Amino acid sequence: MRLKEILEKEKFTRDDLVTLMKISDSKELDMLYKKAYEIKTEEIGRKVYYRGLIEISNICIKNCNYCGIRKGNCKAERFSMSKDEIMKGVKWIYENNYGSLALQSGERQDEEFTDFIEDIVKEIKKLSNGKLGITLSLGEQSYETYKRWFDAGAHRYLLRIESTNEELFKKLHPQDGKHTFEVRKRCLEDLRDIGYQVGTGVMIGLPGQTEEDLVDDIIFYRDMKIDMIGMGPYIIHKDTPLGQEWEHIVPSKEKRVELALKMIAITRIFLKDVNIAATTALQGLDPHGREKGLLAGANILMPTATLKEHKKKYLLYDDQRWKCKLFINYKTVNKDNEQHLINFISKDLEINTSLISRKYITSKIQRKYSISHNEYRTYNHSLYLVTFTNNYDK
Repeated sequence: MRLKEILEKEKFTRDDLVTLMKISDSKELDMLYKKAYEIKTEEIGRKVYYRGLIEISNICIKNCNYCGIRKGNCKAERFSMSKDEIMKGVKWIYENNYGSLALQSGERQDEEFTDFIEDIVKEIKKLSNGKLGITLSLGEQSYETYKRWFDAGAHRYLLRIESTNEELFKKLHPQDGKHTFEVRKRCLEDLRDIGYQVGTGVMIGLPGQTEEDLVDDIIFYRDMKIDMIGMGPYIIHKDTPLGQEWEHIVPSKEKRVELALKMIAITRIFLKDVNIAATTALQGLDPHGREKGLLAGANILMPTATLKEHKKKYLLYDDQRWKCKLFINYKTVNKDNEQHLINFISKDLEINTSLISRKYITSKIQRKYSISHNEYRTYNHSLYLVTFTNNYDK
C-alpha cells in the first residue's frame, strides 16, 4: 500500500504503523511530518504548552544500567534542593506565565521524601492560588504515596515505561528484583486509578530495538490510555554499564533523531489528541531537535528552571553543552592561519579538531610599531565565528 493511502486512513493496523516506521526516503518523511502537523493543528491547534522543569535532586535508590544518576555512579556529584531553592524556581515559572511545572528527581521511597514532596506540592498550590498545574516525575512509588501527592494537589504524573519489549527492558535494568516491568506497568495503572493524567514514554534508538518494538510502544500508549508522552532518542552516558557496552554499536545520532521524529509523528497520527513533548534529548543530538519535534507533531516544551548551580549535576546522559568563549589575540604565523586557529582552540579546550568549525567574518590590516621587535610591522586581524558540534557519544 502506498504511503499516501495509509496516511488518508482513519484507523490503522499494526502493519500500517510498521510501514510508516520504516520510511526512510526524505520526501516520504516530509509527507509523514506534514500529516502529523496537520492533525495536531486540527486536534489541538497551533499552540505549544510550556511546562517549567525543576530537577530537584539526583539522589536515586535505583541502579538503571543506562542512567547517569544511577545509585552506582560514584562519579555523580549528588544534590538535593531545599524547599526555598525549589520555591525560587516555582516563583520564576509562575511569574513568567507558565501554565504548569514539572518536578523531577531520582527515585526515593522513604517517608521523609514523601512528606517533603507533599509539602512542596501544597506550597506550589498556595503560591499560585491553584493556577499552576503540577506534574511529578519521581519514579515508582506505592499506591498510598501516589494518592497523598494527588490529594495535595498534583494532577499529572510522568513515569516512563522505557521499552515495552520486556527483554529490552531487562537489558536496561539490573535483575535484582527491584526493577521489573510488571511493577512499572502496575504503577501506571495505579496512577490512572487514582485520577492522575498519566504520562509515559520510551527511549528510542537502542541497540537491538526494532521498528516493530517502537510500534508496539505506540500501541501500548493507546491500550494504557496514556494522556501525555515524553519520549526521546537514547543518549549514552559513559559512566554507566550500557554506556560502556554500547559505545561503538549505538545507531548514529542522525538515525536516532530520525527515529524519534518518526515516533512523534506516528504517535500523533495514531492517537490524535494526546499531549507529546519535544524533549531535551532531541536537542541534545540536534541543535534544532525540539523545533523539528514540534513540526513533527509535538505540542509541549519543558524548559528547565533548575538552579544553575545544580543543573550541571543532573546528567541522565552526557550533556556537555558548549558555553560561549571569546578567543582573542591568537597569534598565527602559519600560512594556513585558519587551521592554526582550530589547533589552538582544540588544545585550549581539549576538543577534537573534527568537532570545531569556523566561518570567516572580516579582516582588518593594520601597520603599527612593535615594541618587542623595535620596528614597524603589518598585522592582519581576522575575525571568525567558531562553532562546536556537541558530541554526546564520547
